[in-house]
Amino acid sequence: MSPSEDPYAAMKAAQREGWGLFAPIAPFTTPAAAALVRYAGITAGEAVLDVACGTGVVALTAALRGANVKGLDLAPALLVDARRNAAIVDAAIDFTEGDVEALPYADASFDVVLSQFGHMFAPRPERAIAEMLRVLKPGGRIAFSTWPPELVIGRLFDLVGRYLPLPPGAAASSSWGETSNIRRWLGDAVSGVEFHRDEMTIPALSPRHYGANMEHTAAPFIKVVQTLGDQPERLAAFRAEVVAIVESYFADNRVRQSYLMTRASKR
Repeated sequence: MSPSEDPYAAMKAAQREGWGLFAPIAPFTTPAAAALVRYAGITAGEAVLDVACGTGVVALTAALRGANVKGLDLAPALLVDARRNAAIVDAAIDFTEGDVEALPYADASFDVVLSQFGHMFAPRPERAIAEMLRVLKPGGRIAFSTWPPELVIGRLFDLVGRYLPLPPGAAASSSWGETSNIRRWLGDAVSGVEFHRDEMTIPALSPRHYGANMEHTAAPFIKVVQTLGDQPERLAAFRAEVVAIVESYFADNRVRQSYLMTRASKR
């Protein structure tokens, strides 16, 4: 599907630009990357795809286990960092700019398909899942990490949605944190669906510092701040709500961010 035929082309263009600023916070996702690679059971020699790979933390973790890895991301700016990270350890990872809803790979190309907090921003979960499963070999494994809607990141992204509604028909990213949704989207194409909760932490001097950092690194926050730039009262209200949410998860200069991991095997 060409950009001109995609009803969500404008949404994806904004994501491409906004997520290009994510790199400063990517190092804090590296322990979660190791957890996902371990959960997926990656072994040497397997063909692995990291969808919405960002700066390559999952892709590189899998490659260092001996896997043959490809990474794909919507934001070309992040792929610059991904290639730089791979070059440091001479990892031969093929990084490609692309869209999870239209993966540029042949059917049954990979033993494992992974995604960490990335594919869930696709507007159509059914299409994203269908593409991830299409490129997966029969018997191959799909595994991904997402944010539950009742915890800090899910709540924050839902807050963003109240100030900046998604286009009609687009799914909220927090819907990927509901196991019932995941089971429905995976459907009969997989077997052995399993879930696991884990936690990562983000250093922050205060909830307000955390919110300010999100405004400079997370595409949905960046877009809200841009949109409310000429509405100071609404912007102040948004920031106050961010602080109120984050305070519940903040202690000792850290914000606790629990997340959900899913894995299954393609039939």
